[in-house]
Amino acid sequence: MKKWLQQLMIISVAFVTFGVISPSHEIWSTLHEKEDVKETEHPQHSSKYAVHFDDPYFNRPVSSEDYLTEEDLVIGAHTLAFTKFGSKIGPVIENEFDEVIFPQIEQVIREKIGEHVQMNRKLAISEHPSGGTAEKIFNIKDVEADKNLLLFHVRTEKRPQDGYFFNFHYHLPEDDYQTHHTLGDVYWSKNTPPKWLS
Repeated sequence: MKKWLQQLMIISVAFVTFGVISPSHEIWSTLHEKEDVKETEHPQHSSKYAVHFDDPYFNRPVSSEDYLTEEDLVIGAHTLAFTKFGSKIGPVIENEFDEVIFPQIEQVIREKIGEHVQMNRKLAISEHPSGGTAEKIFNIKDVEADKNLLLFHVRTEKRPQDGYFFNFHYHLPEDDYQTHHTLGDVYWSKNTPPKWLS
């Protein structure tokens, strides 16, 4: 009976808010914890689950001697972008990002980093995008020179009468990372977007 009531509450919240607001999963996890405590008297069958990535980027052995190719950087860039978007922003903007913004990111990586790859420079891509309201998606760095070659950022902009947009841009060392080289804008809505990584 509790399960039925819980499902009814989830559906009614989604229906009343027209799907804009999803019920917080923290509420349900605390309910499940309480139920788990009650059910410890009854033995349960345990199941083991494993996560497997078919993507060769994740399966390749990583060594400190590896030299990243342009393809490694492009795959890493896509993965880090969706890590930054999180589960709330990612599904909403993924189509426009993949069709409009990411091809430009890929082109910039190939144009600006190609010569470094050909010169067998050891390159690295940052491991974690910034969360909250910070702009950083990822950086590409020349490890041997200890110098950032490209900084890719996304800024949330509120435009009067229009709503919120995500402005994707990159920075170069030539101008001391001051100029915003715009890649494009993706519209969010008139409502305030969630924080990055959420």
